[in-house]
Amino acid sequence: MKKQHDGSGAVIIKKYANRRLYNTESSSYITLDHLAAMTREGREFKVVDAKTDDDITHNVLTQIIMEEEGRGATPMLPVNFLRQLISMYGDSMQAMVPGYLEASMDSFRRNQAQFKSAVEGAFAGSPFAEMAKRNMAMFEAATSAFKPKPAAPVSATKDDEIAALKAELAKLQDKVDKLG
Repeated sequence: MKKQHDGSGAVIIKKYANRRLYNTESSSYITLDHLAAMTREGREFKVVDAKTDDDITHNVLTQIIMEEEGRGATPMLPVNFLRQLISMYGDSMQAMVPGYLEASMDSFRRNQAQFKSAVEGAFAGSPFAEMAKRNMAMFEAATSAFKPKPAAPVSATKDDEIAALKAELAKLQDKVDKLG
């Protein structure tokens, strides 16, 4: 019997040399549009090369993004973003970028859900100001990870470190309050 799911429950999709995609769960050939729909539905899948069994999911997802970008009147990925992303390849920070982008997208999705909920709730209270504060705090925290931190003096005590962190947190809160 053919393997239909991997160990995590993801559907196995086989890609053949003729570029055809085969869904082992439904025993049918599918297209990139089907994979895009599965992604939107939250279905997990793994694309493997039918000959070598290599995982090529990343390449196929990138191909879907490029097709989606080519279809739309307004691309989702701005040219400046793409240039910045390309410039990060080979950079010493390259290993940190995937985690940062994933965390940023997760935050965006959570905020998107909150925004939708706020609109449906007829703007009850002021959720937009709160979302802006959270976004700014997250952005500040994320960007601070990319800034080199000065070495702490050898004589610094834990109390000094805590006081410095509290001061830094107060500065961030002031910035967030000014934005909100």
